Amino acid sequence: MKSLENKLVSKIYGMGRGWSFSRKDFSLLGSAESIDKGLSRLAKKGTVRRLTRGLYDYPRYSKWLQQELGPDMDQVAHALARKFGWSIQVTGNAALNILGISTQVPTRFIYLSDGPSRTYSILGNELTFRKSRFTHLNLKHTQSALLVQAIEALGQKSLTQENLAVMARYLSPQGPLPERQRLAIAKDTQFVTSWIQETITVILNMASKEEAVV
Repeated sequence: MKSLENKLVSKIYGMGRGWSFSRKDFSLLGSAESIDKGLSRLAKKGTVRRLTRGLYDYPRYSKWLQQELGPDMDQVAHALARKFGWSIQVTGNAALNILGISTQVPTRFIYLSDGPSRTYSILGNELTFRKSRFTHLNLKHTQSALLVQAIEALGQKSLTQENLAVMARYLSPQGPLPERQRLAIAKDTQFVTSWIQETITVILNMASKEEAVV
């Protein structure tokens, strides 16, 4: 058991604070029963935090506040998706928040899913998975999904040049977007709604230029 706990802790620490997980993420380390027991012991020790049945996180910690922070809900959503084998994508205000367009932190997080529609309560936050269209779920890259959902949430008539610039800077925080990455996102989003695809092309062109980074 001690050896298994060491392996669990090593992987958890390696993923960093904020990571959410279930026993599914450690399936190669031992039996389901032994992993469950190991995670339960780590939760009792305070090494990890139990979010709901079978789901944990390695909580973020604020030195300034001297306390643990709330769970990273995007990490929680992806942990559940891995657990159940779902494909998911963030939607609405959560996508805008991740991209930096909105500074308002939502308490309700909605994800598109190819699994059943379900809602979870996670430490005061509501996490909803909504069965949705295949075209929006057939995206391979996280950045593609964020762009599509943020653009759709803003709406064609409400998009501003500043919105486009913020999204371009998100794609290119350290310098111009590499050509290989630009082509990957362009190919990934070629079959989404026409006006969204055209908007993404503009963003990719902006991100590929030096002036995208400010």
